[in-house]
Amino acid sequence: MPLDPRTPVLVGYGQVNQHTENPEVEPVDLMVAAAREAADPRVLEAVDAVRVVNLLSWRYRDPGLLLAQRLRADKAVTRYTGIGGNVPQTLVNQACLDIQQGRADVVLIAGAETWRTKTKMRAAGTKAHWTKQDESVPLAPGSDETMPMAGPGDLKIHLDRPAYVYPMFEQAVRIAAGESGQVHRQRIGELWAQFSHVAAGNPHAWNRETYSAEQIYQPSADNRMISWPYTKLMNSNNMVDQGAVLILASAEKATYLQIPTERWVFPYAGTDAHDTYAIGERAEFHTSPAIRIAGNRALDLAETGVDDLDLIDVYSCFPSAVQVAARELGLPLGDPARPLTVTGGLTFAGGPWNNYVTHSIATMAEQLAARPGTRGLITANGGYLTKHSMGVYGTEPPQHEFRWEDVQDAVDREPTRTELVDWTGVGTVESWTTPVGRDGEPEKAFLAVRTPEDARVLAVITGTDAAETTIADDIAGAAVRVHADGTATLE
Repeated sequence: MPLDPRTPVLVGYGQVNQHTENPEVEPVDLMVAAAREAADPRVLEAVDAVRVVNLLSWRYRDPGLLLAQRLRADKAVTRYTGIGGNVPQTLVNQACLDIQQGRADVVLIAGAETWRTKTKMRAAGTKAHWTKQDESVPLAPGSDETMPMAGPGDLKIHLDRPAYVYPMFEQAVRIAAGESGQVHRQRIGELWAQFSHVAAGNPHAWNRETYSAEQIYQPSADNRMISWPYTKLMNSNNMVDQGAVLILASAEKATYLQIPTERWVFPYAGTDAHDTYAIGERAEFHTSPAIRIAGNRALDLAETGVDDLDLIDVYSCFPSAVQVAARELGLPLGDPARPLTVTGGLTFAGGPWNNYVTHSIATMAEQLAARPGTRGLITANGGYLTKHSMGVYGTEPPQHEFRWEDVQDAVDREPTRTELVDWTGVGTVESWTTPVGRDGEPEKAFLAVRTPEDARVLAVITGTDAAETTIADDIAGAAVRVHADGTATLE
């Protein structure tokens, strides 16, 4: 079957790590270095679209323009994105459609963070003297894209960061599984130990040390508790300097540029969707309708079953994200023959904010290309298990055109839960997490509370002694009184 000349092909994938402190290196420098790892100058100069993943280390008005200038891609049209770990896979999905429909021939997707360097400079009281584009440079299209990260219930009690929300999801996963706290912590320690083992074999991973389950789930001087039940080694590691680049082209253009076909990886299908933006409105904290619907639809569009997948990378900011996705997609946890990561995950391979999935796709492409005839699945997650993007890839030429769907309509038909913001009364504890200070003392406890009418209210227990109870005891199902200011006390 002849290959359609407009077939999108992933032809370049480069990654860089900067472990040596160098305050002169800024994010665009890492993107340039990753681009040069991805392709030779002739290919880079042929790029006609540059799309950059939102970065936090530095503010450029149009980072894609700087990158295109450095790569001599003089005709490239640029785009920037909003925040979200789902963004890189979404960009791939969009690039495939643009190539397929003739709107672009060669698309470069890039992202980088120098957060480790920036943090060290801030601690030392020094400022970064990195590139500043003046206001004569228009803001790149896409710069104004936003994603709601918190609803009124979250904001009321300052439940405002992933390190608080994901461990609350983790407790929900444990409760749904009927496990004790100790058994569950050991099990997720074993899951994360497998991820660390994968990272040890990944030349692009930030941390290639292998950790045992006990080293991961047991608190220690080097592995303090962050928010119960998560230790530091169960959190995404954003203290990295990393960059990654993907290059997609039409099959016709890739052939013209003489890119070796053994580097070609075909995106077969993709999907995008989101769960409710307000976490309080989720039907359950241990499920994700958007992952289930988007993931299964991507596989259907690719005419691929779960058992046909040779490689998988499930978005892995925290253990709960992996467990929820695995459950929704029917993927076994801990399979030694098919781990749920190709990189080692955001704890060990590195969690450069919104750009991790650019790395996971690059690593997936490398491994697929090294194993002709294989297929892989990428899942990407932004927010609090909120926005999801899926991609199915393979080395064999596709038997159909690239397929993509926005499956939001199907997700929106799924049941949700009523969230109450100003409710007072006695309910029962659905889930919780207990943030712990650097001194090892619990600071407070965030609760998800079910009301007698089976609605949900988010609340917070304040005070060290009261918070300590939420660590010492399994309070699932316990009676709790919620007050008008959002604080709560166990009955």
